[in-house]
Amino acid sequence: MARAQNPDSPFVAGFERFARHKVVEPSVGGRLLLSELSCTACHATDSLTLMPKRGPRLTGAGNRVREEWMREFLSSPGKVKPGTTMPDVLGSLPEAERAATVDALVAFLSTLQSPFPTATASGANPLPHEFWKKGDAQRGEKLYHLVGCVACHAPDAEYQGGHSQPSAMAALLSALDPEDIEEMGLTESVRPAPSVPLPNLSAKYTPKALTFFLTSPESVRPNARMPNLKLELVEAADLVAYLTKDTPRKSDKASLSENSSLVEKGRALFTSLSCVNCHEVNGLAPASNAKSLAQLTPTFDLGCLGEPSSGLPHFSLDQLQIKSITSALHQLTAKGSEESTQASLELSLLQQNCYACHQRNDRGGIGPEREKYFETVSHVDLGDEGRLPPPLDHVGYKLTPAWLAKVLEGSGDVRPHVQIRMPQFPKSLVDRLPKAFASADQPSRVHGTEVFSKQPGLEDAGRMLLNNGCVQCHPIRGEAVSGAMGVDLALAAQRVNPDWFLEFLRNPTELKKRTRMPSFFPNGKSAIPDILDGDMDRQIAAMWSYLKDVKSQKLPEKILEARSQEFELVPDERPILIRTFMKAAGTHAIAVGFPERVHYAFDAEQMRLAQAWRGRFLDAYGTWFVRAAPPANPLGSDVVSLPPGLAFAQLPTGDARWLAEEEEAAQYQFLGYQLDPLGIPTLRYRYRGYVIEDRIEAANGGGLKRILSIASKDKDAVEDTLWFRAHRGKNLKLQENACTAPGGVMVTLQAPNGDAILWHDPDDSEWMEWRVPVSSHRKLEVTYQW
Repeated sequence: MARAQNPDSPFVAGFERFARHKVVEPSVGGRLLLSELSCTACHATDSLTLMPKRGPRLTGAGNRVREEWMREFLSSPGKVKPGTTMPDVLGSLPEAERAATVDALVAFLSTLQSPFPTATASGANPLPHEFWKKGDAQRGEKLYHLVGCVACHAPDAEYQGGHSQPSAMAALLSALDPEDIEEMGLTESVRPAPSVPLPNLSAKYTPKALTFFLTSPESVRPNARMPNLKLELVEAADLVAYLTKDTPRKSDKASLSENSSLVEKGRALFTSLSCVNCHEVNGLAPASNAKSLAQLTPTFDLGCLGEPSSGLPHFSLDQLQIKSITSALHQLTAKGSEESTQASLELSLLQQNCYACHQRNDRGGIGPEREKYFETVSHVDLGDEGRLPPPLDHVGYKLTPAWLAKVLEGSGDVRPHVQIRMPQFPKSLVDRLPKAFASADQPSRVHGTEVFSKQPGLEDAGRMLLNNGCVQCHPIRGEAVSGAMGVDLALAAQRVNPDWFLEFLRNPTELKKRTRMPSFFPNGKSAIPDILDGDMDRQIAAMWSYLKDVKSQKLPEKILEARSQEFELVPDERPILIRTFMKAAGTHAIAVGFPERVHYAFDAEQMRLAQAWRGRFLDAYGTWFVRAAPPANPLGSDVVSLPPGLAFAQLPTGDARWLAEEEEAAQYQFLGYQLDPLGIPTLRYRYRGYVIEDRIEAANGGGLKRILSIASKDKDAVEDTLWFRAHRGKNLKLQENACTAPGGVMVTLQAPNGDAILWHDPDDSEWMEWRVPVSSHRKLEVTYQW
């Protein structure tokens, strides 16, 4: 889709989708450009909504971005990164001077080094050595299309996923002629959403840098235009493998950073060219003599809007972008140009590109060509409402500011049935947006607080009402009848405002178009007249009373009946073993539960004890009856991850680095298990020339006892010493025969080998491993307490 007259013009998603097609006023598009092009980084303003986006932090750029890419980008920003909002600050310089300036800037930027974060593994999140080099492009492709990347960036036309059915609206639009669509005012609904272009990522970043960037984009780009999708490091490495698979990089030229005079010249230029106004660098402060935004007199041929001019940055703006900016500047200098709360919020949503996923006031939402990539877990059909991001209509009225802040900070997820991830945003937005939504959306139509305060002591009636309908779709406190996939109602009183709750239950479709939520009070009359005399508002107040005190209330009868009939495994007299799929133990998990109410999960693919917990064991329904079921989760409490990684390795010395897990895992072979008369399994597996028998049972004190019997199958084939990695983690504490991770698991060896060592990772002194050399025909007894 042609987006601009000038192919090198900056790309701003909200402008391209809405302002270019006159969905918003030109002045709104202009305000958006003023912030997204960081005009106000130099031209000061008091408007919070016009604060500049600014560029990435450049502290650490020297070991994050390749020198050759820096050089090419500074020489021609728009050609190297199409759609960049970075202006050409050197556009007016003669070619020779331009090249010398680029060399100096690159020399300076290359000296800006900072260490990457320390990567910490766990039993639930094992990390192979140099994981950033070992991503899986196929897994990365799937992640890219499922977790939300394609809301902003272009889907891959060759990707074979995307199995969801078209939404109800998409199905309707496909049956209409273009003329009918235009006449009905639905043109925006069928217009493809423009994609944020990606640069040649492998030419720009090292794999390590890109991996860490994807797990914490806000650390480099604090403006949060690139959101944090809560990726684990291994997931990020998979994405990197996919994003860079078809983009070979150029080799870097020799570094210029050793030329100290050139570095100092670059440092001076970084300030004099006003780069420091947009890019944060430790030790350098922004400085600008530019006029304030209110003092500008916009013209088409002067300043940054026109042709390259000495001392000024050059933006390759097209005519519509220029007209929009001038329109905004004219409005800003006019009297009475104060923005309404609604207009300020609208601009914030455009800046963050929230409209890429969410609709608000019939604007935005997932583009029609992208909807198919938004899927539910196991492809359960929950309709559009169950798989697409929710609309933001009335959201400041619906959600409490405290809960909306939890959603934005990444701890308020309530839809585990969807694949897409709600991003995590930085504190600056978490502090501002909930208040803005609340201010913009608070109506004066109903007063649920007043209605509910007059109806005390209705919890039992509320429980009966929930039992008669709500529990068919909604879990409560994590428990549900079969097939219930809605939002857990245990959080309702924390999440939603009582006013919204009252109005929504009175008439769901009034507040949420095309909702699957049925009306229990058609025409204001209750469908259950024998509770509280069928009074609609008293019944709604009763449900609210129950939900406010839900933690201490008895669950509805239908959930209790379902619990008694469900497939929860309870090891009453003997241990229970089930082969299943668990997040912590992978697709070859063996879960074992004991009557002592302590349980474990073993990964039979990587031969590792992965997880332990106390209390309730597992629900087998998904494992036994649901094809492509989500991972089974421990039902109990005190869940801990056990020391991560492969437990055994043949090493020439105890100080050698542990063998790479993705290669060494191929040396393991699972040999099955045997049950003793008590029903306790002994897991058997082979590692190189050794056969290992692994018996794990409940120990006194609520822990686990593990007896490892190691025998050499072929002594002639055994060369290096076999080592058992008893514990692994950061800042381990060793005392006699016990090793403890701070706040984690204590591992104890009975009569440990005197040659046991506490190994420190030379790349990270905080990372340690407790290693024990193993002789043939040797038994090790290990206990785990937490």
